[in-house]
Amino acid sequence: MARKKKDETPKHQIDPNVMGLQAQVLEQPICDTLELNYMPYAMSVIVSRAIPEIDGFKPSHRKLLYTMYKMGLLTGSRTKSANIVGQTMKLNPHGDSAIYDTMVRLSRGYGALLHPFVDSKGNFGKVYSRDMAWAASRYTEAKLDAVCGEVFRDIDADTVDFVDNYDNSMQEPALLPTSFPNVLVSANMGIAVGMASNICGFNLREVCNAAVARIQDPEADLLEVLPAPDFPTGGEILYDAREMANIYRTGRGSFRVRARWRYVKEGNLIEIYEIPYTTATEPIIDKVSELIKAGKIREIADMRDETDLSGLKLTIDLKRGVDPDRLMQKLFRSTPLMDSFSCNFNILIAGMPRVMGVGEILEEWTAWRCECVRRRTYFHLKKKQERLHLLRGLQKILLDIDRAIAIIRETESDQEVVPNLMIGFGIDEAQAEFVAEIKLRNINKEYILKRTQDTDQLEKDIAALEAVLSSDKKLRAIIVKELEMVAAKYGADRKTGIVYGAELEAAAEPDETPDYPVTLFISQEGYFKKITPQSLRMSGEQKLKEGDRIAAVYETTNRAELLVFTDKQQVYKARCAEFEDSKASVLGDYLPAKLGMDENENVVCAGLPGDYSGNVLFVYENGKAAKVALSAYDTKTNRRRLTGACSDKSPLKAVLFLEGEDEQLILYSTEGRALIFSAAQLSVKTTRTSQGVAVMTLKRKHTVERAGRLAGSEIKDAARYRARNLPAMGALLRPEDRGEIQTELDL
Repeated sequence: MARKKKDETPKHQIDPNVMGLQAQVLEQPICDTLELNYMPYAMSVIVSRAIPEIDGFKPSHRKLLYTMYKMGLLTGSRTKSANIVGQTMKLNPHGDSAIYDTMVRLSRGYGALLHPFVDSKGNFGKVYSRDMAWAASRYTEAKLDAVCGEVFRDIDADTVDFVDNYDNSMQEPALLPTSFPNVLVSANMGIAVGMASNICGFNLREVCNAAVARIQDPEADLLEVLPAPDFPTGGEILYDAREMANIYRTGRGSFRVRARWRYVKEGNLIEIYEIPYTTATEPIIDKVSELIKAGKIREIADMRDETDLSGLKLTIDLKRGVDPDRLMQKLFRSTPLMDSFSCNFNILIAGMPRVMGVGEILEEWTAWRCECVRRRTYFHLKKKQERLHLLRGLQKILLDIDRAIAIIRETESDQEVVPNLMIGFGIDEAQAEFVAEIKLRNINKEYILKRTQDTDQLEKDIAALEAVLSSDKKLRAIIVKELEMVAAKYGADRKTGIVYGAELEAAAEPDETPDYPVTLFISQEGYFKKITPQSLRMSGEQKLKEGDRIAAVYETTNRAELLVFTDKQQVYKARCAEFEDSKASVLGDYLPAKLGMDENENVVCAGLPGDYSGNVLFVYENGKAAKVALSAYDTKTNRRRLTGACSDKSPLKAVLFLEGEDEQLILYSTEGRALIFSAAQLSVKTTRTSQGVAVMTLKRKHTVERAGRLAGSEIKDAARYRARNLPAMGALLRPEDRGEIQTELDL
């Protein structure tokens, strides 16, 4: 069938009689639709609605606060919220409900910000309750909080650009010249199209100190002056130094926040008085009720919300004999009383969204603030220069005031007064206009002398302002001074506590895994059995695959951890409790399948790390060995697999869990040589992937065949093979020292 030409594409018609109109549906590629219709919408949401800018505000926040500022609510008394909402609609046409919701979130009564911008009166609801609704705008009153003096500092001194509003009837600021890094102080969340932003709040005093530290030293460690975020609802941050450093560096990551509570012995009850910022009282109560109904929590007799005007309080009545600490740990694990805050520091910089770390945000804010101060300085400089210029014109008529009066009196036309003064005294139009506008009562020498004396001070001020404009150091010194002033005036103590590692370990969840003695059997092919003493006494010979044999036997407990090293430079961590109790008559669990190993990945060694206080020795085919601390494999998380467990420069031949600092070890080469050395001859490496040091010197085409402990080997004359210094070749094995050549997993 012949293909139709493009201009022959049929056009779909709609009944022209429908509603008396003739309509036509045209085909349009979906890509064109997305580009022409969806992309402008997406960009509008990103740039003009959901993502905050470097001043820490979204457009809706900025429009509301600027309207209140123009209404005189920074220094005046409160007015009805409905009045503010109505005035804001001149800048924000999205509707009164959206504007009032914005005001509520910025208010002191709602409590969503560490430093609210709206001083509210009336019922504005609470951030920690989803059911506590705020009153209508006609019932509440508001004004700007005192901290807004720093938000609008010198806004009338050309510190920021102004743009037309939506109907070009008035102008509004593109940004607000905040004198402190509000972008980090005020928590902000927004969901745009294809991206989002979630910025946690930080303590104002700590943020100002951090900004000062970075201005004075770009390499300053922020974690020393800005240890962690701060939330208006309080709670406690479970501090993970590595994760917090990653958040500060990349702007992404998460940390955990938990509630604060106290035990009241008199009533045998628990009072929860601070909860995570990310949750509310209702979800907590709902989850606890669900757990009680499911029978997973039996220690609670009753739970109720006793929140009142004094603040949040959730009360839990305990049954007799219940340990409150143990119960709270269980509630933290299974309810929103402990929650995670996911950080995504996405901010608009010059109209482009960027995810930045805390240090980068402070650098961008400092650069932007420098520009604000430079513009303010230049504005004041121009004003003073203009004033000085006028006063210098006034000086020229100082000695001949009568002549100036005569010129004015003798001039017939009002329009000729200024030109005649210009000609008579040699001054320009602006100076002549200034002289002509002086009141008659002020035409005396005293007034003119006082005005002209101001020129000395103006010249000093102009010189100082010009020095500031020519020096970045002085500009930054001004910013530092303002930051220190803001920190002293508005700074407050942290509301959110920080729980460090030692306290975390004390508050760790109790281990409810049953503990009992077991014996572990690990075969050469990677099969694993966990057998209880009773089953072991009743069992016979261990069942194995043909050609397989037992490579390691350990006596331990059910709670013990197991490390399994593989030939792919990975180590798998498991607990004995994860394996079912077995019997000698079965093959057991196949470790590569049980632990989810990669294809063609094989077990080299499995061992018990204990308390991770010892060392482990890696022996490589090229004769090198690396002694690494077991603590390098101790993780606080429940990760099953760790990559980069050892070096990949040479194939791994053996892994030995060292039992002592001076343990005697033996290496065998394919040449038939043996080398005995002490583990004390090797120093501990600081990284897991170190390839270590040369231990056995090998001839060309020969490699290390196996390694093991001297104890239990077939060696009769150990002195023959012992090396004083490393590396060494070792000695050729005598027939009586050969024993049965085995390739085994050494313990």
